[in-house]
Amino acid sequence: MTAKRALDLALGSALLLLAAPALAIAALALALRPPRTRGGVLKREIRLGLDGHLFELRSLRTRRLRLDLLSRLPHVVRGELSLVGPAPLTPDEAARLGPAAGHWRQSVRPGLTGLAQVRSRSGMPWDEPALLDAHYAEHHGTWLDLAILAQSARIPLRAALRGPRCPGKAHLSDTDHRLRGYSVAE
Repeated sequence: MTAKRALDLALGSALLLLAAPALAIAALALALRPPRTRGGVLKREIRLGLDGHLFELRSLRTRRLRLDLLSRLPHVVRGELSLVGPAPLTPDEAARLGPAAGHWRQSVRPGLTGLAQVRSRSGMPWDEPALLDAHYAEHHGTWLDLAILAQSARIPLRAALRGPRCPGKAHLSDTDHRLRGYSVAE
């Protein structure tokens, strides 16, 4: 057993125990929805894991409070996912990336969060997810995993502490600074 797997088992089991009541309530709420809005409690998708093994990824059909990610914790405990790693891909997504990307992706377990997920929130244009996932696969280790987990926990906590955003307060996009009459087609 590696240090990474020991971290996944210990922290994954503890998080699963802490999240179990919220997951049970969310599953019950999803099951009690009106029939016309029902899509089932769990979303099931085939994903590629370590060494290219296929597994069925099951998660709650909700994004509220990131319960869909927490509902994947049993996959971490079973060893199909890691807490930190590249996002789990479908076989079609992996085929589009090609054999070179598939090789390094199969060398690490996919994760609930990862370097690409944490850095994608930074808004920096050079943070390409595929490059960040490749960098993680080459340089992964316990300290990098702990740093990514800390950053992953810090982002929602900071948003919760900030409270709701001020209504009407605008945020600039890359199109806000363009000259009047500017067209991409030109």
